[in-house]
Amino acid sequence: MRRYELTVIFPLEEDQHRAGREQLLSDLAANGAEVEKTDEIGDRDLAYEVKKRKRGKYVLLVIKSDPAKITVLDRIFKLNANLLKFLFVRVED
Repeated sequence: MRRYELTVIFPLEEDQHRAGREQLLSDLAANGAEVEKTDEIGDRDLAYEVKKRKRGKYVLLVIKSDPAKITVLDRIFKLNANLLKFLFVRVED
């Protein structure tokens, strides 16, 4: 299992943020990823407009996952309508 930083941008609306976060955490758990740390970064301006939105809620998660599952999670997260953007970055030990 490798360690990854997962940065996620959610919509500002509370109901979409909550639904997106619940779906994200359940997808991670279903694919065997362990969430080690969650850091709410807060509301920020986006560098460019995404899905007709100019601001989003940023969340940083540190997870441990099998490298083969990252591609599966990437595909699943693309289908989640409550995520504006996400990015996996491998953390060197």
